[in-house]
Amino acid sequence: AAAIAYGLDKREGEKNILVFDLGGGTFDVSLLTIDNGVFEVVATNGDTHLGGEDFDQRVMEHFIKLYKKKTGKDVRKDNRAVQKLRREVEKAK
Repeated sequence: AAAIAYGLDKREGEKNILVFDLGGGTFDVSLLTIDNGVFEVVATNGDTHLGGEDFDQRVMEHFIKLYKKKTGKDVRKDNRAVQKLRREVEKAK
């Protein structure tokens, strides 16, 4: 779907492309061959223990530590602040 969304099916000739799919709980990679609009999956693999939520958590931890280093305050004690940070991290992703 990502390859079609980027219009890769409209290009002339044979192309090999690598598609990364970062889902909520999984990270998948597929190698496709596209020849005149026809897609063929050459290979696919994924990690069911790595996904967008894991990235969100890592980015949040980074900013929580940065904030604590600058202010001396642990933002984890403020649920509203943590939720706002989570929303902003998800938007940035």
